[in-house]
Amino acid sequence: MKSTAARGRSLSLRRTLLLGILLPVFLFLIVNTVVLYRQALSSADTAYDRTLLATAKSLGEQLDVVSGASGAQVRSTLLYSALEAFEADNRSRLFYRVNGFRGVMVSGFPDLPPVREHLPEQKIYAALVHFYDDLYRDVPVRMAVLLQPVAGAAGQGMATIQVAETLELRQTLARQILIDTLWRQAGLVMVIALVVVLVVQWATRPVRAISQVLAQRSENDLHPLPVDDAPLELQPLIAATNQHMQRLSHLLEHQKRFVRDTSHQLRTPLAVLKTQVQSARRGDIEPGQALQEIARTVEDATELANQMLALAKVEQLRQDKDVPVSDWADIARQVALDLAPLMAQRDLDFSIETEATPVHSHTWALRELTRNLLHNAIGHCPSQGTLGMSLRNVAGMAVLTISDSGPGISDALRVRLFEPFSTERPHTGSHQGVGLGLTICHGIVQSLHGSIHLENRRDRAQVQGLNAVVKLPLAPSSPPSSPTA
Repeated sequence: MKSTAARGRSLSLRRTLLLGILLPVFLFLIVNTVVLYRQALSSADTAYDRTLLATAKSLGEQLDVVSGASGAQVRSTLLYSALEAFEADNRSRLFYRVNGFRGVMVSGFPDLPPVREHLPEQKIYAALVHFYDDLYRDVPVRMAVLLQPVAGAAGQGMATIQVAETLELRQTLARQILIDTLWRQAGLVMVIALVVVLVVQWATRPVRAISQVLAQRSENDLHPLPVDDAPLELQPLIAATNQHMQRLSHLLEHQKRFVRDTSHQLRTPLAVLKTQVQSARRGDIEPGQALQEIARTVEDATELANQMLALAKVEQLRQDKDVPVSDWADIARQVALDLAPLMAQRDLDFSIETEATPVHSHTWALRELTRNLLHNAIGHCPSQGTLGMSLRNVAGMAVLTISDSGPGISDALRVRLFEPFSTERPHTGSHQGVGLGLTICHGIVQSLHGSIHLENRRDRAQVQGLNAVVKLPLAPSSPPSSPTA
């Protein structure tokens, strides 16, 4: 249910692009529509204002000056029926009013609103004509005010002519322009949406092809995906996927090898243990001796199992990105103390010299590394021999050196010294132990970006012993300290 809900909340690339492109376009079209409607009204006003101006001028042509009781006055002979010629459509109506000298009404509609005191500035027409919006009988109208000079034998002066027209025709024209534009804009939006869908469908073909390739693969097929033919935007994703599959392939191969080696190596001690138990039941050997042999076999099998588990843990260490800082010197001294009984049993002359060496590593890894190397040196050091361990800071590296007085290793076996279950310390004339100690050490050192070398220590042509040298990078903030013996 949770995954289904998450898929429902996630948007496809096609839907994301549609929303990301069409939503801003839609908002732009809304703003553009409002602006366009206002511009259409303004254009309609400009066009029909010419008609109002022509009507006002026609009214002005019908005026003359006559003598009256109060002096010269304006007279108009125009009938309202004469205005029908200026009405472009029966949906709109014209109203007029003519004021003569001293503001006396001459003709027209007496209830027409008087001329405003502050007329708007007119930029298109002459200064003697003004246009503005007003209300007449609670109906919006467009008002034209013309200041008309009138002259006659009786005198001369300035008449004021007002012509008002209702807005039905203008609004109808503006709406028609708006509707025509909206149809074109809607068509544009549909074209954009169709283009986005088609382009996304075409652009995501490589993604679908990769999905099909991965879906058809078996669960164990971790071969890298082809990168060269992929679009540039997908190449980083494919490269990261290939790196991840490479790590998974390495981990899977390690697990297979681990299971194979474990089954192979544990089969021998278990078979020996089974034989020893059967021999003890038959009474072929004394019970005490049988128990002693069984205990030795169990001890060897336990050590082998522990080594296998340590080797598996080393592989996990390779994948760990958050590594703490540990003081290798404290760990080395503790390991030497733990193995002191083995040194005393062989009567070894042991010396240790350390200084603070902080490195990026888990404590268990450094302990396992030091213990395996020191235990291996103890096992191959002759009785009453010498054994030394030093840990120093050299040129930004923590250098561990374990020196024994054993017979060393041969050049022929040096190349496979760190392979699993190969001879750990093939000393001439000594026991050839088989195990994972050096393999574990090699894996730990590699995971910590260090190096390990085993070199014979010679005095002229004579081998005097073996030096095991491990170098690990010091942590960036390594405080100086005095050597501790």
